[in-house]
Amino acid sequence: MPSEPVFALIDCNSFYASCERVFRPDLAKTPIVVLSNNDGCVIARSYDAKPFVKMGEPYFQCKDTLQRHGIVAFSSNYVLYGDMSERVMSLIESMVPAAEVYSIDECFADLTGVQGSLAEFGRQVRARVLKCTGIPVGVGIARTKTLAKLANHTAKRLQAQTGGVVDICDPFKRDWVLRNTEVKEVWGIGRRMTAHLEAMGIRTAMDLAKADPWTLRQKFSVVVEKTARELAGTACLELEDAAPPKQEICCSRMFGKRLTDLAPIKQAVASYAGRAAEKLRVQGSVCKRMRVSIRTGMFNPDEAKYAKGVLVELPYPTNDTLLLTRAATEAVEQVYRPGYRYSKAEVLLMDLRQPGEFSEDLFAPKQSANCDRLMQIMDIINGRWGRGTLRVARAPDAPDWGMQRAFMSQSFTTKVQELWTVKCK
Repeated sequence: MPSEPVFALIDCNSFYASCERVFRPDLAKTPIVVLSNNDGCVIARSYDAKPFVKMGEPYFQCKDTLQRHGIVAFSSNYVLYGDMSERVMSLIESMVPAAEVYSIDECFADLTGVQGSLAEFGRQVRARVLKCTGIPVGVGIARTKTLAKLANHTAKRLQAQTGGVVDICDPFKRDWVLRNTEVKEVWGIGRRMTAHLEAMGIRTAMDLAKADPWTLRQKFSVVVEKTARELAGTACLELEDAAPPKQEICCSRMFGKRLTDLAPIKQAVASYAGRAAEKLRVQGSVCKRMRVSIRTGMFNPDEAKYAKGVLVELPYPTNDTLLLTRAATEAVEQVYRPGYRYSKAEVLLMDLRQPGEFSEDLFAPKQSANCDRLMQIMDIINGRWGRGTLRVARAPDAPDWGMQRAFMSQSFTTKVQELWTVKCK
C-alpha cells in the first residue's frame, strides 16, 4: 500500500528582522522592526518587539515608543532579504524529497516516505538552516498542507514548549491543536469569512473540521470546503513543482519626495519598466500590452489631486527592456500634467503569454534573435555583479527621487564593497 502523504511547512521566524540580525550579532537580544517603502510603517517585527508596536503602525506615530523601549528600526532591504531567502530555500530543497517555495519566507515540503521520527527530522532541518544561514525557522508536520500550516503556527506560538517543531500526524495531537486554535488562524480563512463562520457557530478549527463540507461549498465556496476536508485529514492540495507564470507583472513605487518635473518622473518609469522586464524574462514570458500611470498623493487636503493612466499596445510580443522602457517613457508624456506634485508611478505589464502562444501576423514585426541574445547577456551580467550593473541610460543608479531609506543596512551578500568584515584586535 502506498504511504500516507506527509507535508511539512518550514517558515522563517520574523524573516526580515532575522535577516538584519544575522549580520548584526550585537542586536541578538535587541528588539527590531523593519519599515516599509519610504520608511512609512512597520511591516516586520522581531518576537520581542511585538508587545510594544503593532503591525502596520506608521513610523512617525511609533517613533517615540521605539526609542523608549530600545527598539531598533531598519529600512527595508529587499535585495538582502531576497538573497537570504534563496539561501534558505536552496538548503531546504537539498534536504527534502520535494519542495514548493510558497513565499519569500515559507516552503512546503513533501516528507512522504521519510523514515524515522518526523519530529527529529524537522529538528535536523531547523538546526541546519540556523547553522548555515543564521535564520531561525519553525517546522509544522501533518497529513495535509492546511494542517501543516496549523502545526507550524502552533510551533511558533508555543516555541518554548515545542522547540520550534510540531508533528501532528498522530490524530490525538491533531485534535488537540484543532480544539485550541481559533478558526481565524486557519490558512485561507480571512476576517470576513471568520465573521460568517462564527455566525454559524464555527469558532475553532475543530468546529470547521467537523462541519459538513457540502454545506460549506454551497454557502461559501469550494475553497472553504477543501479547507474543512484538509483539517479533517483528507489531503486536497498537492505540492506544486513550480509556480504558474503570472498573468500580470506590476512594478510600482512611491517616490522619496514629491516630483513636479517630467524628467525625473520619466527616469522613475524607466527604472520600473526595466525591473518589470527582468521579472518577465525570469518566468519566460512576453508582453503585448502595458499600462503606465502616475498620481499625486491622495490624502493631503492641501495638495491638488490628479491620477491618470494610459494603455500602450506594443508592436509585437516582447520582453525587451529597451522597447518596454521607450514605450513607457513615451506614455508618461501623454498623462503628465504640469502644476501637480506627483508621489507615485506604476508600470503594469498585461496580456502575458509564453513565446509562440500569440497568433502572429505573417507580415508583422517580431523580436529579433539579436535582441534575445542581448537580454540574455544583460541578465547574466546583472545576475553575476548585481541588479542594475547593466541598465538603460534613462534609469539612474542613485536618483534623488528614490525611496527614503534612512535606516538602510548594508547589502552584506550582494555587493563586494559591502561584504561583512571582521576586525581582529
